[in-house]
Amino acid sequence: MDALPEYAERVLEVAERIPPGRVMTYGDVAEWLDEGGPRQVGRVMALYGGGVPWWRVVRADGALLPGHELRALRHYRAEGTPLREATAAAEGHTPRIDMKRARWDGGGTHI
Repeated sequence: MDALPEYAERVLEVAERIPPGRVMTYGDVAEWLDEGGPRQVGRVMALYGGGVPWWRVVRADGALLPGHELRALRHYRAEGTPLREATAAAEGHTPRIDMKRARWDGGGTHI
């Protein structure tokens, strides 16, 4: 089996450090690493993120990952992640993450 690219390892390490009930955006992870950007982090999570708490790395608008909403929602509810319930007019009536309350700043220590 091929080794993970070094950048992918670093992204996954950050995902593993995010505490239960908290989230970082793709852009937050890139900024914290001082490398890449949201798309690069998203690509790493899509290719390699299945073995880490992928549901803790999210879109900046708090929308749940398309196609994985129900799995992610189970994790968020189990961990007590702050959510904003969807209005009846919202597409799919899926809650969003309450980014003001759930966002984690990385605790100040960098990898």
